[in-house]
Amino acid sequence: MHTGVYHSLDFTAEGKSADFLSIPFSVDRSPYFQVKVPMVRIKRGTGPRVLLMAGNHGDEYEGELALMRLIRHLGPDMIRGEITILPVANTPAVMAARRRSPLDDGNLNRAFPGDLAGSPTFRIAYFLERELFSRHDVVFDLHSGGTTMCHLPCALIERQGPPDRFSLALDLMKATGLGHGFIAENGATAPTSMAAAARAGAIGLSGEFGGGGTVTPGTMAATSRAIDNLLLKLGIVDERVLGSEASDREPMQLLALDSHQQSIFATRRGWFEPAVVPGARVEKGDVAGWYHDLSRIDAPEETLRFHESGIVIARRLPTDSEAGDCLIQVARPIDERAVLNWPAR
Repeated sequence: MHTGVYHSLDFTAEGKSADFLSIPFSVDRSPYFQVKVPMVRIKRGTGPRVLLMAGNHGDEYEGELALMRLIRHLGPDMIRGEITILPVANTPAVMAARRRSPLDDGNLNRAFPGDLAGSPTFRIAYFLERELFSRHDVVFDLHSGGTTMCHLPCALIERQGPPDRFSLALDLMKATGLGHGFIAENGATAPTSMAAAARAGAIGLSGEFGGGGTVTPGTMAATSRAIDNLLLKLGIVDERVLGSEASDREPMQLLALDSHQQSIFATRRGWFEPAVVPGARVEKGDVAGWYHDLSRIDAPEETLRFHESGIVIARRLPTDSEAGDCLIQVARPIDERAVLNWPAR
C-alpha cells in the first residue's frame, strides 16, 4: 500500500480507455497521498504499437498541449494497432511548472532505469522502462528547451541498438518533417528515455520543439506535424489527426552532438549576450556572444568564441548566468552515409 506503482489498464482491451498510474507517496498535508500520472490507451486490432509521451520535463509545453489535443481528437475507429499516450509523464513537475519534480527534485530523463522502491520520479522511470516501453515498437518522447533554453526545432535519436534498428530510427526521425535531426552519443547505459527505450527493445525517438516556458504558433505547428507524420509513417492512421499541414521542407539536415566542446559554459557569475540565434551556421572561432560583469564597471565584456563549427541548436534565455550554465550549443552537420556506417553499440 505504501510502495510500488499501480494501475488498472488492460493492455489487451479494444477501444479507448483511460487510467492513472498511481504512486503512493506520503506528504505533510496528505499521509495517504498518491501521485497520479494520466495514461490513455487506444487499441484497434493488430498493428504498430506506439507510445507518445510528454512532460518528461515539466516546463516543456509543446508536447504536453499537443498530446492532450490528440487524446480528445483520436478515436479507436481512426487507428489500426495500439497507441498509449502519457501527456504529463512527470505530473508533479508539470503541475509545478518545473523541470524537476517538487516531490523529490527528480529529473525523469536522468532517472532510468529507475527504482521501484525509490522516490516518485524513480518509480515512474521504473514503470516506463520495465513495463511500458517493452509493450511498444516505437517510443516518441517530446521535449523542448524548457524555461531557460531556446532550442532549434529538431528531432533526436540516440545511437543505440543494432544497425537495423538504428536505421529504422533514422528513417522515422526523417519522417517527422523537421528541418534538422541530431544524433546523441549517450551510450547504452544512459539514464535517458531513449536509452531506456532501446534497453526495452523499442525504437526511441525524441525531439526538441521550442522552449522559453511558452509555446508559439510555429512551435505548436511543428509539434503537431511531427506527431501526425509519425503516425502516418507507421501506418497507424490514414489521415492527419491534429490538423497539421504537410511540409515542403528540404531534406532533413542531420547533426551530431557528441562532444562537450560543442557547448560554451559559464565559468563564473555573469550576464550573457548572444551574437547568433538557433539555426545559424557558424565556424570555429566565430563570436558566439559576450559575457558581461555588471558588478564591475572597469571590466570589459568577455568575447566568447565557438570551439567547434556547425549549426547553433540552443542558447540560454536568461541573461543572468552562473558558473556551469550552458550558454550556447552547436551541433556538427553530418552525412547520412557516414551515420549508417557508424559501428553498432
